[in-house]
Amino acid sequence: MGNVFGRKRRTRVTEQDKAVLQLKQQRDKLKQYQKKITLQLEKERLLARQLLKDGKKEKALLLLKKKRYQEQLLEKTENQIGNLERMVQDIEFAQIEMKVIEGLKIGNDCLKKMHEVMSIEEVERIMDETQDAIEYQREIDDMLAGSLTQEDEDAVLAELDAITQGEDVSLPDVPKEELPEVPAEELERKRVKTQSEMLVA
Repeated sequence: MGNVFGRKRRTRVTEQDKAVLQLKQQRDKLKQYQKKITLQLEKERLLARQLLKDGKKEKALLLLKKKRYQEQLLEKTENQIGNLERMVQDIEFAQIEMKVIEGLKIGNDCLKKMHEVMSIEEVERIMDETQDAIEYQREIDDMLAGSLTQEDEDAVLAELDAITQGEDVSLPDVPKEELPEVPAEELERKRVKTQSEMLVA
């Protein structure tokens, strides 16, 4: 029966991956050898004791010399394992560094393309136009809000002070004539026109 989900995606094995695998295999073989020697040393230590008990001092001495030689081999094996593990770590870290550099290169290329599309002059032009548009909108907002000058503000405050202190303030006379009547049709037409102008603004 075929694979329901289609072909499995093959991962590309690099030379670095192969090197790391070989180094790990060598390290594992050395660890197995180290374990074997350690067990053998323990057996030989016990055997040397037994030989001494049996009065076979020469054989016990020979066995201890052999044991000493194997202990030196064991120490060298430990150093070799340490070297292999350091090398594995160095290669793996170098692979990570390569991926980081590739990522930086892709990002740099992307930034270059973006900079080609939009130059500094283009950005400055857009910023200037945006600032002009903001200032123009502010002027419109000020006009619509009926913003007062500093002189107008001072006059309003002076008038407010006069009212609160009970002084007479000269106000304009109220007109005595009646307002002319405006036909209902004309009022409706003006209302519709005003609404249209507000929508356009």
